[in-house]
Amino acid sequence: MVQDTRLIELKGISKSFGDTQVLHNIDLYIRKCEFITLLGPSGCGKTTLLRIIGGFEMPDEGSVLFEGADMLPVPPYKRRINTVFQKYALFSHLNVFDNIAFGLNLKEPEALGVKTRRQKKEEIARRVNRMLRLVKMEGYEKRSIDQLSGGQQQRIAIARALVNEPEVLLLDEPLGALDLKLRKEMQVELKAMQQQLGITFIYVTHDQEEALTMSDTVVVLNGGRIQQIGEPKRIYDEPKNAFVADFIGESNILSGVMKEDCLVEMLGVEFQCVDEGFGKDEPVDVVVRPEDIMIVGTDVGMLTGVVESVIFKGVHYEMMVNTGTMRWKVHSTTMQPVGSRVGMSIVPFNIHIMRKEA
Repeated sequence: MVQDTRLIELKGISKSFGDTQVLHNIDLYIRKCEFITLLGPSGCGKTTLLRIIGGFEMPDEGSVLFEGADMLPVPPYKRRINTVFQKYALFSHLNVFDNIAFGLNLKEPEALGVKTRRQKKEEIARRVNRMLRLVKMEGYEKRSIDQLSGGQQQRIAIARALVNEPEVLLLDEPLGALDLKLRKEMQVELKAMQQQLGITFIYVTHDQEEALTMSDTVVVLNGGRIQQIGEPKRIYDEPKNAFVADFIGESNILSGVMKEDCLVEMLGVEFQCVDEGFGKDEPVDVVVRPEDIMIVGTDVGMLTGVVESVIFKGVHYEMMVNTGTMRWKVHSTTMQPVGSRVGMSIVPFNIHIMRKEA
C-alpha cells in the first residue's frame, strides 16, 4: 500500500547536454511503496530524470533528497536504489544463480546479517532462491544466460536487482524488447511483485498502456517539462492539456468556446458539459474520447455525419465519421457500414474542457 511519507524529493532539477536542455526545473516527490511511472515520448527527459535519481547523471541545477537527506554527493553504489535497464546487462559467463547472487557475493558477512563465511553462503542461497520463486524461475539456477529467452532474462535481471533488498527499484523500459503477449503478462507480474515486496518502483516507459496498467501515479513529461501528475484514471478522464489528451489514449480534440459554466460551443453547436470556472466566451480545447460517442439515429443526434471507414479492433469497431466540419473517431461495438449516415450523441460528463495553452 502506498504510504503518505515522501521518500524521494526532486527540487528544481534542470539538465542540459551541450546546447540542448533536456530537463526544465522539475519538481516531483515520490512516496514510499509507490509504483510511479515517468511517461512520455522519446527525448522527453524521462530516462535522464531516472538516471539522476540513480546517481548516474548529475543535474546542472536542483537537489535530490532521500528521506530529507541530500543524495547528490552519494555515489550510485551507496544509494539504497537498484536499476533494471532495457538491456539487461547480465553476465553471460555466469549461470542464473551466480548472476542473481553477484551483488551479494561482494558484501561482507556482516552486511548480510551473519557472522561467518559459511553463514554468508547459506544466506545468499536463501535470498537467491526466494527471488527465483518470486520471478517464477525455480529450477533454472544452473542454466546459462544464453539458454534463456528474452522474457526469462528480464526476470533474472529483476531478481538480481531485488535480491539486494533496495528501498527503490528503477526500471528503464524493461519490457521494451518483449513481444506483446509476454509484455502484457509481465505488466501484471511486475505490479504483483511490487505490491508483495512493498518497495518503491520508479518506472520509465513511452507505452501508455503500461503506465495505465501498473501505476499508482503517472508523471507525463514532454519537452523536459512535467505536463501532468496523477492517478492513471484521473489523467485519462481529465487530461490537463491537449498533449496529455492526445498522448494518453485516443482522442478527438477540437477548439471550442465556453459560453458559460457547463455550456460549450464547438463546430457551431452548443453542448452541455460539467466544467465550470472558465471565463464567458473563453476559447478552450475540447476532448472527447472515441468510446464516449454514441451512434444514434440521425433524427436525434447532436451531430450527423457519414461513415468514411470501419476497422475491426477485436473488442470494438473503429469508425471515422465525417460531419463536414470534422472527421470524428468513434469506437462502438456496433458496426455501421461505410457510406451510411449516422447521428452522434455525447453526454455532458464525457465532454472534457481544457484551457488553451499559451
